[in-house]
Amino acid sequence: MQPLKLIVFDWDGTLMDSEARIVACLSAALNDIDLPDQPDEQLKNVIGLGLKEALQQLHPQGNDKEHQQLTDRYRYHFLESSKIPSPMFDGAQALLENLNQQGYFLAVATGKGRLGLDKVLDESGMGRFFHYTRCADETRSKPHPQMLEEIIAFCGVESDEAIMIGDTEYDLQMANHAGTHALAVSYGVHDKQRLLACNPLGCVDDMNELTYWLLNKAKRVA
Repeated sequence: MQPLKLIVFDWDGTLMDSEARIVACLSAALNDIDLPDQPDEQLKNVIGLGLKEALQQLHPQGNDKEHQQLTDRYRYHFLESSKIPSPMFDGAQALLENLNQQGYFLAVATGKGRLGLDKVLDESGMGRFFHYTRCADETRSKPHPQMLEEIIAFCGVESDEAIMIGDTEYDLQMANHAGTHALAVSYGVHDKQRLLACNPLGCVDDMNELTYWLLNKAKRVA
């Protein structure tokens, strides 16, 4: 095994506190085409999947036309109408700056679409820290490993030189399927027991713990 060279972050629920905005936009999209309200927990559960896969899970009996309508309405609410803030978690920018200075490759693997990710990278000013980003509308959705494998190939590292950090079982399952290391964060969408069932290297409970882990333990992973 080799020392870590590549740190791949999930976005929503890992670096950005966007759960409330995503849940509200999913709910609004369902209402727009007269589908029944769904509990917030059910809406939260699909965060991390690609939008297509998330909407198919929320409305499995829907046809292609309905799924396209849901996609269009969700994108409208998320990109244009929603006023719910999506701040970076406290300490996220400082962590990215530190890791960047240490010479790691940094990447994002997200269930967001390209338009949505580019929007938040621009608004947050975080885009400058990442060497590569991949979105679910460009490749296979988590937990399929293709997204992560493409990032690893682009950065020219081996699978055991990379680590995936995320708040959902989809992130951790993707890492397991790709043969990379995985680290869970419990302050996002999925609960700790669900994350630990995926056998990550560890599970941290806040951004301070994540920062400590990456700055003090990452070099000892291998």
